[in-house]
Amino acid sequence: MTSFCLEVTGDFACFTRPEMKVERVSYDVITPSAARAVFEAILWKPAIRWQVNKIEVLEPIRWISVRRNEVAAKASVRNAQTAMRDGRGHLALYVEDERQQRAGLFLRDVAYRLHADLLPVADDALGNPAKYREIFQRRAEKGQCINQPYLGCREFAARFRLVADPAAERPALHETRDLGWMLHDITFGADPQPHFFRAAMRDGVIDLTQAQVSQ
Repeated sequence: MTSFCLEVTGDFACFTRPEMKVERVSYDVITPSAARAVFEAILWKPAIRWQVNKIEVLEPIRWISVRRNEVAAKASVRNAQTAMRDGRGHLALYVEDERQQRAGLFLRDVAYRLHADLLPVADDALGNPAKYREIFQRRAEKGQCINQPYLGCREFAARFRLVADPAAERPALHETRDLGWMLHDITFGADPQPHFFRAAMRDGVIDLTQAQVSQ
C-alpha cells in the first residue's frame, strides 16, 4: 500500500446532492468519490484502485448562486440502436428546442488536500507495485493526467499539485462542523448502489478511516 497527497484547487465546484431533483445544490465540501476521481484522472489501471482516507479543507466554505442554460433532453437509445442497425437514423439534439434555464448553488474558491492509498486489485499489481507508484508520482509531478480532473461538474476544472510532505504545508481550515449525510461512493455492477456516511469536519479535516458507511 502506498499513500499519496494532492493539493487540489478550483474557482468553482459542485458536488451535487442527490436529493435535489431539479436545481443543482452542492455539498459543503468535496465528496470521497469526487476526490477519488481526481486521482483516477491522473492514473487509472484495472490492476489498481484508489482509497481516499482523509480530506483537508484549506479555504473557508463560500457559496455562489448561478443561473445557467442546460439541455433538458438526451439522445435516444432506441434511435442510436436503429442507426447502428440500419446505417442511418435521427440522432440530432437541437439545443434551441431543449434548452432550460436552471439555478445552481455552487462552491467557489475551493482548495483541498486529498490523501489516498494506492491499492492493488490484481496479481500484476501485487507482483510489481513500485511500477504504478512511480508512474503516478512522475505524472503528478509533471501535471500530467489522462483526462482533466474536475470538481463535481466537468465544466469546473481542477488544478492539482503533488504534495511531498503534507506536514510542511499550510494548516487546514480551523473550523469544526457537522456536514450531515454525504455520498461516500457508488458500488457499480448489475445493480449500482450508493453508499452514504455521516460526515464531520474537525479542525478542517474529514477522517474517512472512521466513517461508518451505509446504503
